[in-house]
Amino acid sequence: MKIYPKSGIDKLLFGMKQTDVIVIYGKPNKEYKDEDNNLILVYNTLKMRLTFYNDEAFRLGYIVASSPDLELFQNTIIGKNIKDLIKELSLKGISKFTQEAFDTYENYFNEDNWIILQTEFDEVVKFEIGAIINEKDEFDWKFGKK
Repeated sequence: MKIYPKSGIDKLLFGMKQTDVIVIYGKPNKEYKDEDNNLILVYNTLKMRLTFYNDEAFRLGYIVASSPDLELFQNTIIGKNIKDLIKELSLKGISKFTQEAFDTYENYFNEDNWIILQTEFDEVVKFEIGAIINEKDEFDWKFGKK
């Protein structure tokens, strides 16, 4: 599954509604609301958790994924050594990461593309991507744009 920085993953585009996603991937394995009343859909076979923001008319705004099939610029990322991956991404223009550690996990956050690479023992175990906020301080929804 290809990752499209600032846009989404595979056929998922930021700004989609729950019905748009169900048409593509079918019924989720789990559906619930979080503490902010956002809608969460979980797809076990895709290894993805999708967040639809309550205060944005339940548009898709955040994706957490851990599928070994994830690709960013033709590089698989899950299971990859973080130092090697950061070198590869810097060649593609993604080079600024802030690092945060907790327990055995470390997060590498790139604000320009709103992505997080979560590692454990220097190996990428999870990928997160969120919709971008534009210069008008609004979400830059990709779904439905021409």
